[in-house]
Amino acid sequence: MNENFLQTPIDYLKGVGPNRADLLKKELGIFTFQDLLHLFPNRYLDRTKYYKIAQLQQTNAEVQIVGTITHIKTVEQKRGKRLVATFRDDTGTMELVWFRGHKWIKENLKLNTPYVVFGKTNYYNGVYSMPHPEMELLAKHEKGVRSAMQPIYPSTEKLNNSGITNRVIIKLQQQLFTEAHTSFSETLSQPLLETLKLLPKKEALINIHFPQNQEKLARSQYRLKFEELFYIQLQLIRKNVLHKTKIKGYPFTKVGEYFTTFYEQYLPFKLTNAQKRVIKEIRNDLGSNAQMNRLLQGDVGSGKTIVAFMSILIALDNGFQACLMAPTEILSVQHYNNLLELCNKLKISIKLLTGSTKTLDRKNIHASLENGELQVLVGTHALLEDKVKFNNLGLAVIDEQHRFGVAQRSKLWHKNTHPPHILIMSATPIPRTLAMSVYGDLDISVIDELPPGRKDIKTVHRFDSNRLKVFRFLKDEISKGRQVYIVYPLINESEALDYKDLMDGYESIEREFPKPNYQISIVHGQMKAADKEFEMDRFVRGETQIMVATTVIEVGVNVPNASVMVIESAERFGLSQLHQLRGRVGRGASQSYCILMTSHKLSQDAKTRLQTMTRTSDGFEIAEVDLKLRGPGDIMGTQQSGVLNLQIADIVKDTEILKIARSYAMQVLKSDPNLIQPENLPIKKAYNQLTKFKNIWNYIS
Repeated sequence: MNENFLQTPIDYLKGVGPNRADLLKKELGIFTFQDLLHLFPNRYLDRTKYYKIAQLQQTNAEVQIVGTITHIKTVEQKRGKRLVATFRDDTGTMELVWFRGHKWIKENLKLNTPYVVFGKTNYYNGVYSMPHPEMELLAKHEKGVRSAMQPIYPSTEKLNNSGITNRVIIKLQQQLFTEAHTSFSETLSQPLLETLKLLPKKEALINIHFPQNQEKLARSQYRLKFEELFYIQLQLIRKNVLHKTKIKGYPFTKVGEYFTTFYEQYLPFKLTNAQKRVIKEIRNDLGSNAQMNRLLQGDVGSGKTIVAFMSILIALDNGFQACLMAPTEILSVQHYNNLLELCNKLKISIKLLTGSTKTLDRKNIHASLENGELQVLVGTHALLEDKVKFNNLGLAVIDEQHRFGVAQRSKLWHKNTHPPHILIMSATPIPRTLAMSVYGDLDISVIDELPPGRKDIKTVHRFDSNRLKVFRFLKDEISKGRQVYIVYPLINESEALDYKDLMDGYESIEREFPKPNYQISIVHGQMKAADKEFEMDRFVRGETQIMVATTVIEVGVNVPNASVMVIESAERFGLSQLHQLRGRVGRGASQSYCILMTSHKLSQDAKTRLQTMTRTSDGFEIAEVDLKLRGPGDIMGTQQSGVLNLQIADIVKDTEILKIARSYAMQVLKSDPNLIQPENLPIKKAYNQLTKFKNIWNYIS
């Protein structure tokens, strides 16, 4: 098909006009012919079957019946009147009912003439009725080319109220196909079509909108889903490959003094095989000429920080500086304290830079960073400020990827002539499918085993009515010298309500755990940063046994002596949040527990979440369940919502197609990186079109 034809503004399609065009743009984002072509139906009504009146059942399915109207009457009712027609076939009678548009309907209905009626039926007092049926004369119906399966398109109330009904959209699609009778150009290569037995593009498009039968529909959907995922993967993989060929990194050729001394003398524990494998992957990247762009995934407590630190040592061994950036002040302070000890042993200069660093200290940091004396800088977004200039930044480690956007990553790159190597750490396990799509341009390393000696955290679900037993258990644990977290949900809509929940909870805990026997810390979002730090610090030092908090503690807080995590109103948390919170305990040698408290009223999804938590502690398995429950948009947090603005594929349900699409995209690019072989010309053409009108970042918000 002539691509330019598809870019024609929707206003120019016969039957649209300026008013309808405005509505289609506002309500469904349809600006061009192509947008309309890619408005795929949500579902289909099978119009191949005709029912007899005697076969009708009390369901809300839509049915199609052939019969004649024998009688029409107007019936008065409480408000206004309704028009009722008696409709019969050779097995019985039913009623057709209209509540509006009487005059026009009455004038246009033909008595004793065969009609096909279609709609939902109601059953009342032994009689079936069909309100506002779709009707067509049988003679016309039999001539029609319309498909046996009627498409139902996405719509909005506004469209329906403005007369742009499903029927109108079907008519517009038919009009579009009529005008586009020139052949649609094929977008995939012949070898792909043959190997995967895919329908040609034109046939797939016709059958997605007007399927001849179920089988054709299934094949069309497969073909279009494959194509959509294939091009996303093609763009991501090309971006990765181009990145490696174009963006030169500093090759770190030697593993020197710092790395070796640390490995031989100061490594606090034996590395797991997974950690060794990941360090090897990182060393290969750092040693090549390309810039490293790697995502390091690992569950809470799997030892990502030590891997990051060893990567930093390689940068220092090669005469470069490194930085570690974290999303919150609490986290960056914690990273700093952890690394400070290790750096002191190795005589490495390290500093912390956050929003609350004092002006004088800032000046000193800026100066020693520029002249190269300062080797490692840890901090928050403050590292991105223009004033922060490195002498030669060789490696940037970023903690908790999805809190930093693509734009922020590129800010780090521009701190140098060459972009530094980038290592992103994420403790939020991202399901493979999502990782392939959202971070398809990054190389991914996974630490998939926990360090030896880490005991599994026992997770139980308890109802509010068991609260006294839970309190008794907490007292037992505290008497053994352990500490306890009690977390309340924070639901942003109502800060006031959350605060009340937290305060009510805090009071009842104070009554149960009175001073001086027990000391309690409290941390919530409305406190000043300094007060939070103070309370956290008391808990870290063991001066308080109980930490009552909203979810501020979910990321990175490390108190090995805390062995119990109580999550109040656990049904109000998402799975990944529950998993993150649970990861705050189980960091010491003693057995740890996670207690999920809920009321008796639970939705089906909440039950699934609680069962998943009590069944498994594998973050990746949990992430898969979470993805199925919530869909991809929510998993990445609000910044990434609508992660993949897909038109037909569904990243959760179409995992298998995604894997196939990715492997074929890799094969194609491996054998023909620039898509210049004759067989790949359709792919190249479609790829260029796509990147011209819709690049990958439209898919990945």
